[in-house]
Amino acid sequence: MKPSLTVDIGTTSVKLGLFDEVGGLVHAAKLPTPTQSDAYGSVYDMPILLGAVESFLASLKPKHRGSLERIAFCGVGESGALVDAECNLLSPMILWHDQRGAPWINRLSDAEKARIYAVTGLPAHGNYGISKAAWALERYGNKDAVWLNISEYLAAYLTKERWSEYSLASRTMALDLSARRWSDDVCQMFGLTVDVFPTLRAATEGVPIASYVAARLGLSPNVRVHVAGHDHMVGAYGANLSSSQLLNSTGTTEGLLLLRDHPDLGEQAAQRKVSGGISCDGQHATSFASIPTAGAMFAFLKSFLGWDQDRLSGTLADLAAKYETGRINLARVPLVVPHLRGSPPPAKISSARGVISGLCVDTTAEELVFGCFLAMAADMRRVLNLFDVDPSEFRVIGPASSNPLWLHLKADILGRDISVSAFPEMVSMGAQALASGEAGNWDRANPWIVQSDSERHAILTNWFNSSDSLHHALSDAQVSGIN
Repeated sequence: MKPSLTVDIGTTSVKLGLFDEVGGLVHAAKLPTPTQSDAYGSVYDMPILLGAVESFLASLKPKHRGSLERIAFCGVGESGALVDAECNLLSPMILWHDQRGAPWINRLSDAEKARIYAVTGLPAHGNYGISKAAWALERYGNKDAVWLNISEYLAAYLTKERWSEYSLASRTMALDLSARRWSDDVCQMFGLTVDVFPTLRAATEGVPIASYVAARLGLSPNVRVHVAGHDHMVGAYGANLSSSQLLNSTGTTEGLLLLRDHPDLGEQAAQRKVSGGISCDGQHATSFASIPTAGAMFAFLKSFLGWDQDRLSGTLADLAAKYETGRINLARVPLVVPHLRGSPPPAKISSARGVISGLCVDTTAEELVFGCFLAMAADMRRVLNLFDVDPSEFRVIGPASSNPLWLHLKADILGRDISVSAFPEMVSMGAQALASGEAGNWDRANPWIVQSDSERHAILTNWFNSSDSLHHALSDAQVSGIN
């Protein structure tokens, strides 16, 4: 491995890590993702983020800073901004879930939406970058402007070159997955030309840091900068995922990822709104489904119940012990529709909201907490059914790895054992591997097995089948009510 600085920009936090030549984590830092609101929605506070990266580098011991060979950026997939030829921001850096581009989606005909999926593998939605690029160009555009994801912009800031990485490009809704180039047809639907999107490079293709930037930061001029890619895809690379395995990547959102030899652009995939894409190394197609509520549930419960992290963590540990020993009465657990950030596919409605049903005067906070995590496991099962595959192995990475209740609910509701990473930062591990030109290694994650219990599987299957129709009715009624 190459000694590397990795920067993983998530929805909730930014993780920075220094990895040595054997892949060991030497130094790490974590900060809340700096965001703010503007008149239209949510944007990143870029001065704070850039300052955090430079401060982390400055905090390294001289020997570590001097030995650094690679810098790799990765993170959320649908964020972005316009950037000029000198690599300066022309527009705000827009968050992935911001909907300011939705009016451009609403103007599309059904035929255009079908064509978009057939070309890009993405259901027409305001999350994706092309509608945000259209919004930004209308207000800030000039002839030299190109659209860069936040990871791509950070790389441009250090190298003074603009490029797009394949897995992130495939989250713009502007990339032709079959031809692996920007689509003229789709760009024209948004009043754009392909010139607004830059050169494409695989994550393994680094660019030299600008010499004067290296001097200012105390780095070797031989450092190469990489855009490692979309965080879930980078985690899959770190986990050395094969086409027979399925990745469950957890964070603020939860992703299910499958590698394919060729993009699945068929009508059935379009109806299910499974997202097609390209892997970070550019060697595989991907099928991906995002479940918007995962780690966000922790923030909701702490705020709603007025608990701190220690109390929530302690409650989850207690509930895990009770669940594993058969001391949870599902008849008392509220039915939760956990759509705190919109709904997952196949509905994929940004305006969806959560629902809690079945409360009684003596419902406890612990029963509500259990209901929330059971609901997330049930949503995962529903989304997994969209893939219509039986993977040889189910691998879990991210915060769920340290949550025994969530893990056992996943294993039991699926009725299968799951392999879990013991290393918390698989995305960062994947970023180093990509920047080093080496394969990922699941063994380095020290994986362990969570076994499914047949009796609990039968109980959860009965609960799932009996509550599924009510879940859908509540989801549909709630969405109809707010629309």
